[in-house]
Amino acid sequence: MNLETVKVERVRLVKKESNVKAFCDILIGGSYAVKGLRVVDGKKGLFIGLPREKGKEDKYFDIFYPISKEARQELEKAVLDAYEEEKKKEVK
Repeated sequence: MNLETVKVERVRLVKKESNVKAFCDILIGGSYAVKGLRVVDGKKGLFIGLPREKGKEDKYFDIFYPISKEARQELEKAVLDAYEEEKKKEVK
């Protein structure tokens, strides 16, 4: 994935106390939109949760995911950077 083709379109901060800190939407290559990425505060710090769908027997299945470790790291950096920027705006 090339970050030049990924744009974080929207970051919505979660106001209530929760492990989920924000929801994000991204655009890929100006042609594809992916909605429902989450910024999650886990045991090891912030990470992104990708969109998933509930299937049979209450199991969840990813409906969008990066194919390589590098692509995941790039996507995570773009989303977390946008999240930090949005938090700075909230403080002002």
